[in-house]
Amino acid sequence: MRAIDTNVLVRLLARDDPAQLASAEAFVQAGAWVSLLVLMETVWVLDSVYGVTPGPLANGVEMLLDHHQIVVQDANLVKKALEELRKHPELGFSDCLILEVACAAGHLPLGTFDRRLAKLKGAQRL
Repeated sequence: MRAIDTNVLVRLLARDDPAQLASAEAFVQAGAWVSLLVLMETVWVLDSVYGVTPGPLANGVEMLLDHHQIVVQDANLVKKALEELRKHPELGFSDCLILEVACAAGHLPLGTFDRRLAKLKGAQRL
């Protein structure tokens, strides 16, 4: 399966450049894989550049998880991160995903200076 880069995934979600959108859609028709790094970077771009808020961001990521041609790396971890994001939208998707990845790898507690993140099970404020 082929992989896609952040800029391709942003085009698929933002749908703001018709020519690039058509190319991106054609590329993923045969199936495409999205790494956690690309997913995190895409969410960051949608938040910081496009101003997309946590609710719609979570909905967009869920659409990717349900997409027939797109496979997201460690989809179960992404789902858990989305659950935490919905409960704690002030954290951001990347914080939630970082905690879920650390938990799945068995490397807890996750040390953090972030007061909000430290309130979640598995995180420890330093």
